[in-house]
Amino acid sequence: MENHLPESVSVRWQCRRGMLELDMMLLPFFESQYEDLNFDEKIAFIDLLNAPDQTLYQWLIGREEPETKTLQAILQKIRLFKWKE
Repeated sequence: MENHLPESVSVRWQCRRGMLELDMMLLPFFESQYEDLNFDEKIAFIDLLNAPDQTLYQWLIGREEPETKTLQAILQKIRLFKWKE
């Protein structure tokens, strides 16, 4: 794997989705937490953004879980952040 991440502005743009609910969960997390994530967590977050909106929404609300532990871990961080607000 390359040790190169996309520009933050590009990742922020990917957080803007076709569903308002996703925007309301992803954008605040990105703006508040993304820079503090370690490299592997940033990769997991970017991978998460590649999921279709409906799948991502199901994961974020906990109805379904992704297969990989890395995606499960970043989802848990997003969920915990959401509940802190």
